[in-house]
Amino acid sequence: MAVGSLAEFFHMGGYALYVWPSFGLTAAVLAGLLAVSLRGLRAREATLAALLTESREGEASGEA
Repeated sequence: MAVGSLAEFFHMGGYALYVWPSFGLTAAVLAGLLAVSLRGLRAREATLAALLTESREGEASGEA
């Protein structure tokens, strides 16, 4: 089935009012999940770096 024009494609056979907002909402949710995941990753990496630094300082001072 060929699409006659670009406007016809974007109209989605009369369902554009439902299709495009659902695509937009899905993209927004995925972007939000990505942002939250990256923020959590950075926080956990900072915590790990702090723990590793603390562990190395403890080993250097002779603590167990």
